[in-house]
Amino acid sequence: MRLLAPLLYLCFALALPACAEQPTPALQGTVSWVYDGDTLKVDTVGKVRLIGIDTPERENSQRDSYLIDQGISAAKQRQIYQRAKEFNIKQVKGQKVTLSLDDSPRDRHGRLLAYVHLPDGRLLNRLLLEQGLAVVYRRFSFHLKQDFLAAEAEAREDKRGLWE
Repeated sequence: MRLLAPLLYLCFALALPACAEQPTPALQGTVSWVYDGDTLKVDTVGKVRLIGIDTPERENSQRDSYLIDQGISAAKQRQIYQRAKEFNIKQVKGQKVTLSLDDSPRDRHGRLLAYVHLPDGRLLNRLLLEQGLAVVYRRFSFHLKQDFLAAEAEAREDKRGLWE
């Protein structure tokens, strides 16, 4: 029995590197519905929330408090809500996309949190920031946060979308 524990530990320790080297399989599917600027339906996955960004809500909401703090009027937010939704419809509805995940796979509503890669390789999450149609979701950390903050700052500097 005293030899079994070290043997099991050794087997476990040797198996860890093999597990760590296994790539996470890419999720793919066709976007069948666009709910709004940051939520889509992907046929093989279900509801997908674009990780790292936040777009204005359809109606006035406390969830837009960051935008309110930035001095963006409710009327401007509703306009950007519509533009972000239309942008997503044009970019991804009916398109096959690839999803990549970060550390937290789902939000508190059960939606898959993902980076959405377009067929041409561009990242939808970042495109929305570049167009000024979204802001960085600052509440949680994620791998591309610094890159996303830079994209938002560039849109603000160039007075695009929310920052016009």
